[in-house]
Amino acid sequence: MPGSANAADRFFHYALAKQTGGLSPAALWLAFMDWALHLTLAPGTRAKLASKLIASGLAYENYLGGVAAGAGTPAASAEPAAHDKRFDHPEWSQWPYNALAQGFLLWEQFWDEATRNVRGVSRDHEEAVNFCARQLLDMVAPSNFPVTNPEILERTLREAGMNLVRGYWNFLEDSLRRGAGLPPSGVEAFKPGQSIAVTPGKVVARNRMMELIQYSPSTGTVYPEPVLIVPAWIMKYYVLDLSPENSLVRYLVGQGFTVFMISWKNPDESYRDAGMDDYRRLGVMEALRAISKIVPERKVHALGYCLGGTLLAIAASAMARDGDDRIKSLTLLAAQTDFSEPGELELFVSESQLSFLEDQMQEAGVLEAEQMTETFQLLRSNDLIWSRMLRNYLMGEREALNDLMAWNADSTRMPARMHSEYLREIFFENQLAEGRYAVDGHAVALRDIKAPIFAVGTEWDHVAPWRSVYQINVLAETDVTFLLTNGGHNAGIVSEPGHKRRHYRVATLRPGEPYPDAETWFHQNQPKDGSWWPEWIGWLKAGSNEFSPPPPMGAPQAGYPPLCDAPGTYVFE
Repeated sequence: MPGSANAADRFFHYALAKQTGGLSPAALWLAFMDWALHLTLAPGTRAKLASKLIASGLAYENYLGGVAAGAGTPAASAEPAAHDKRFDHPEWSQWPYNALAQGFLLWEQFWDEATRNVRGVSRDHEEAVNFCARQLLDMVAPSNFPVTNPEILERTLREAGMNLVRGYWNFLEDSLRRGAGLPPSGVEAFKPGQSIAVTPGKVVARNRMMELIQYSPSTGTVYPEPVLIVPAWIMKYYVLDLSPENSLVRYLVGQGFTVFMISWKNPDESYRDAGMDDYRRLGVMEALRAISKIVPERKVHALGYCLGGTLLAIAASAMARDGDDRIKSLTLLAAQTDFSEPGELELFVSESQLSFLEDQMQEAGVLEAEQMTETFQLLRSNDLIWSRMLRNYLMGEREALNDLMAWNADSTRMPARMHSEYLREIFFENQLAEGRYAVDGHAVALRDIKAPIFAVGTEWDHVAPWRSVYQINVLAETDVTFLLTNGGHNAGIVSEPGHKRRHYRVATLRPGEPYPDAETWFHQNQPKDGSWWPEWIGWLKAGSNEFSPPPPMGAPQAGYPPLCDAPGTYVFE
């Protein structure tokens, strides 16, 4: 019976995913076979790799010879990547640790080249093989082991092994917490509504998908156009309202804007059939409906973050198609509209991997928060897995949590249908960028949006690579101001004025002007020091009208009374 067979397959895939972290063994095997077979049929590439291996061996031999000759510290034959901090400690420049580090880095460079640019290998398979090679190498890096890491050895000798004792207790505590489903140690100090997410406001609308928060004014007069923020539902909204000193919401309110924020419901398995259009209708469109009653006859500055930005772009395209002009400007933060270059997440693009994910989500009803967290950690395993394990368990140090780290541990689930639609239609098939994504039965096109766009990318983003975010310049036919800031997917966005070592590049492309590709744009625009927030606020103010009295909190007569204080109730689920 086909139905029972499919159900059995889904259950097996669900059980298997529990052991593999959501990765399909079949997808990885297909990727490896694609790479291995094409490499076998590429004698020129194999000869080039053999030459590379010999050259690396000679460079390593020369390096060791220079060290043995006592001629000071010879020039390194291999350098770590710009953000690789594993070998920064001065002891790594001393024998024999310099030899270990150099040998590992040369081996890492070789395998990076060996798993790329093999003629005939599909791009998603190439990314998968390269990703797996990096994960395996990261596991065996000499920095991960006490006997080959001089920093750990020095600490162990100096403390007579007490660092390892503390590390053992740290490991035990973390294991017990994971087993009990508790958050990491230290998260308890960051409670929404107490130390974070404390900007005053009221929940003025609620439905099965979201709560809408209206924040209280802090200035005597405000710009008449309100700001609606649409966060991603793979995260809690308060990443944009952390501590008072780095809260984008508080900053906006202090600049004279009336701010509304969507706080998404954290779905359980009963939401398995909630789709992308449910988030659009009951999220973005219902929020705009409520704002139209609370602040009537005013256009809205709309901001979308990450997946919330993708949803907002879809909603804005449909509104423009249908003649709805309530959006005055569109701001997209680390949000992709073109997925032709999904970067390291391309690992999950193959049909085999998508089917595997869909099976496990259909069985569970949701994509569990832990699986999404583990996926993002793998994308930056050096920083988020191995370096933390080294510090916590071998150095015996507890990294003090900050508000952003605590927020990151407060993860959410995603409905099976929604995530399947997103992965297949938007991520895999790239329907939005190609003008094939349908809303209410008809395709939408980003070129229909006439409101000016402000798009922000971050230089080190592993989730929404900035070159992919930059493609909004190709897809939109309106003024597009693109800003690139340093930092990652979250830390680059939470970049308040005064934040140390921040810089950004920015330029505006208008319809009819020649399009510069991403690399050309990067070199044409020199970095400016400081936070990007004031630059965006200046753009927002330039598109706003003169000050007016603040609007009331909610609109009871129109069916939107204040329901409770911010941060609301959904944020605690």
